[in-house]
Amino acid sequence: MAHRASPVPEPLLDPTTLGDLLRVASASDYARWEDQIRRTGGCADPIHLTGWALHKDKTTGETLHHYTTAGEPGGRLRLACGNRRASRCPSCAWTYAGDTYHLIRAGLAGDDRRDIPATVREHPRVFATLTAPSFGPVHNRPDRGVCRCGAQHAPDASELGTALDPATYDYAGAVLFNNHAGQLWQRFTTRLRRELAARAGLSRRELADRLRVSYGKVAEFQKRGALHFHAVVRLDGPEGAESSPPAWATVDLLTDAIRAAAAHSYTSVSVPAAESQPARSFRWGTQLDVRPVKAFGDGSDITEQAVASYVAKYATKAAENTGTLDRRIGELAELDRHGVPDHTRRLITACRDLDPLYPDRRLWAWAHMLGFRGHFSSKSRGYSTTLGALRQARADYRAAQDAAAFRLDDREPETALVLTDWQYAGHGHTPGESALAATIARDLQLNRETAREALRDQLAQEGAAA
Repeated sequence: MAHRASPVPEPLLDPTTLGDLLRVASASDYARWEDQIRRTGGCADPIHLTGWALHKDKTTGETLHHYTTAGEPGGRLRLACGNRRASRCPSCAWTYAGDTYHLIRAGLAGDDRRDIPATVREHPRVFATLTAPSFGPVHNRPDRGVCRCGAQHAPDASELGTALDPATYDYAGAVLFNNHAGQLWQRFTTRLRRELAARAGLSRRELADRLRVSYGKVAEFQKRGALHFHAVVRLDGPEGAESSPPAWATVDLLTDAIRAAAAHSYTSVSVPAAESQPARSFRWGTQLDVRPVKAFGDGSDITEQAVASYVAKYATKAAENTGTLDRRIGELAELDRHGVPDHTRRLITACRDLDPLYPDRRLWAWAHMLGFRGHFSSKSRGYSTTLGALRQARADYRAAQDAAAFRLDDREPETALVLTDWQYAGHGHTPGESALAATIARDLQLNRETAREALRDQLAQEGAAA
């Protein structure tokens, strides 16, 4: 029996939403509706399907199990939307963040279930942050002194990250940098291998026979709207995570190679001139942070747990912290309706103005991302498991649960014929359903956070014992 969610979500609801909530909560099929929503994790915008599934014995033709949505609430089956953006669906973003956490941590600590040996902890590993260059002075909170405007800004001041002088700020350069950041990362990884080879006195081909560079990274937008990357970089042996790197491959050597690769002239992307725009050559900013990752910590905050949590947090965000929209923009008038800040508006406007000058870069299509068109999180092939593998493991677990419930788990899979017919029937919630789903999502998140804290305590105790 599903647990009935509290009918009094916070904050207080308007009369229309409250009336719809009471209608849903008092319906005879509420328990089944709630069960569906719990299975989606409290999804804020579930996908609705209608249809049926039939399991038959191939030999005898016996019907083993028959499911139809005809008996479901509203005649529909609800599935999680799977959106990674926390601004669109917090519950699905939580799942995505959890997957990213396990992906990153598996590459740092190993995971027997994913065939990542625990010996990766002995490999050289660093957490590197590569930033964007300056496009003009902005309001900030320096470690010492006051902002260049003369003010001591509060941590949540709205002007932080905005241009001191909008008339001279290089908005075009900022969005073009974001747009080419993916290519700049590719050049960096190529140069990094060359720098490692040079320090080992090897050619690139010889390096590949002795060493492999593995990484997992995530993009983050600064308040000023410029992109930077956080990356876990690890050195492996030639066979990947299963093999140890050479003795000369140390954390210090990796750190030195990263700094050299980020600063090298090869690690740049050239953008040709176009009408009113000058030719540009983009490189990483001078602020480069490279720190070793510790297994259990030595007073440092750069531990496996902390790094994985940090990367996971940014995997569910985009450019929303700058005030932009979390979807594609049809026209600039939308910015007025949503109160987009002036600094962000200027970046979006730059995307629109530059779009016809660089048609292959699709700047207007990606204006809501301030020009960035790459993947927010990515990894090298051998770093660890994949998001697809983690999703498949979840799907297999659900399938095993269903097979046990339908008494199909004692049959060989090849003896059953599965026939299905599914149709898309819409998405989302009514206002009352949305309020109840948010309450369910909060309950589930509280349970998850409690379990995660217990796991964190357990890992800390294991670390202390080690």
